[in-house]
Amino acid sequence: MSHSDYQPCCPPFNASFWDEKTNVWQDKPFITDNVVQVLHIPLNIGRVIRRMWKRVTDAGAALPAEECLILAYDPSPWKSELLVAVAREVPGAKNVMLTGEFVSKVFEGPYCSVPKWLRTMEGYLAGVNKRARRYYVHFASCPKCARHYGKNYAVVFAQLVSENEADS
Repeated sequence: MSHSDYQPCCPPFNASFWDEKTNVWQDKPFITDNVVQVLHIPLNIGRVIRRMWKRVTDAGAALPAEECLILAYDPSPWKSELLVAVAREVPGAKNVMLTGEFVSKVFEGPYCSVPKWLRTMEGYLAGVNKRARRYYVHFASCPKCARHYGKNYAVVFAQLVSENEADS
């Protein structure tokens, strides 16, 4: 199949929707699963995403394509947690809710740039007198669609330290 015959599975990305935005989420539903990593390099991410997506679609819990979020959180070099935003609880999946204030910033480049993006995000937050409790990264498209579109966009979400946490 030639490059021009490729039919993207990921929608075109609208960077202005997420760049330097603040979202307050109250019990925003996601399902979560783990990815095995070696020094932050994911080994089974495709299989995990396919398994999660099947559960979401079987449950009729998929959001519209433009609202699709797959967040990655790396608590260690050996494990990543993926969170897929859903419209409702998904039977048979680990359902979680995210609550808090999230600041997002859009970046473009390869996966290996994530550490640089996190440092940039820390500086951005410091400039607005905020601190992150946790970072999540959303890649706007799969690798094939990123090649098709010619851009590999990512959104870094900083879950901010709440005022209660900042005071303690």
